[in-house]
Amino acid sequence: MGTGKRGLLATAVAVVCAITVLGAPGAAFASPDPTPATTSATTSAPTAGAQTPALPSTATADKNLEAVRARLETLYHDAAVATDAYNAAEEAAQKQSAEIVELAKKIVAGQEKLAELKDRAGAAARAQYRTGGLPDEAQLMLSDDPSEFLDGAGRVRQGQRATKGLLTQLTRTQQDLEQYSKDASAQWAELETGRKTKAAAQKKIEKQISEAEKLESRLEKKEKARLEELERQSAQKAQTAWLDTGILHEIDSAASEQGRKAVQFATAQIGKPYVWGAEGPDSFDCSGLTSEAWKSAGRAMPRTSQEQWKQLPHVPVEDMRPGDLIIYFSDASHVAMYVGDGSIIHAPRPGRTVTLAGAGSMPILGVVRPDA
Repeated sequence: MGTGKRGLLATAVAVVCAITVLGAPGAAFASPDPTPATTSATTSAPTAGAQTPALPSTATADKNLEAVRARLETLYHDAAVATDAYNAAEEAAQKQSAEIVELAKKIVAGQEKLAELKDRAGAAARAQYRTGGLPDEAQLMLSDDPSEFLDGAGRVRQGQRATKGLLTQLTRTQQDLEQYSKDASAQWAELETGRKTKAAAQKKIEKQISEAEKLESRLEKKEKARLEELERQSAQKAQTAWLDTGILHEIDSAASEQGRKAVQFATAQIGKPYVWGAEGPDSFDCSGLTSEAWKSAGRAMPRTSQEQWKQLPHVPVEDMRPGDLIIYFSDASHVAMYVGDGSIIHAPRPGRTVTLAGAGSMPILGVVRPDA
């Protein structure tokens, strides 16, 4: 979900920019024509008794707009699912980039250590060459001072043990370097796979949003206003049904200290635009808002709504408290922050801003608690 992200180092960031084509555009709905077709100047006037064609009724117009609204919901939902895939690929790329950087540091350090060990091994070999490689008995016979030889022999044995240890270090360092190289190659392969996934997700997001915007652009101003009204009515109907269950009589838990901080952060973002992949400070997507809100409260959490649902502790809806996250839809494609009194703050979709809404205005999958 984002237009461009911070990279860890140039060595890892350069591979996350390509775009692959994914999916085909869905069917578009033509907007209802608000005015009857005009006739040419040469067309004769209607004969006496002829009836003027009736304009579409409000019910018919609303039915057409409901079809548009349903199509828009599908398009934006699919864009949200693709956005989660994009964000997941981005998060994985950052982790892999960091691991590649660490491996690169280990490889450099290993190469320096290997060079040092080789120098030491070479020095030991040259020292042995200078003694002629004679056995101890021969050196004793040639020595003018046997006691000095014996002292030297002890040092030689120590040197031999040190040389053996040196060779062991050389072998181990070479093995480590080979493993680091294999690990780095594997991380680069995963990074490339993630790049393709991310590019495909970006392409799908842009396609879905473009089609939705094109569909909305066909509507006249009054139709757009009526469409927004239908969206509000639909959300209000769902919220009312949720409240009618008496759920608010059971939800009375107070926010934790970290929860209050997260709610304060989310509240301060109201009015900022939704932008897919955005994590602030000027715009957000749904999970970008919740993850940044909890980061401000000192709690790191997964970047995507689907991973937030998978990884964070679940709590019953009736036990939720302000700061908890409500996950929506069966595929966990949307997330919002519960702020109390049956309300949420969330970043809804492209073309909308961070806003306050009813917690029951969308199908609830469940609730998670970042600071459980």
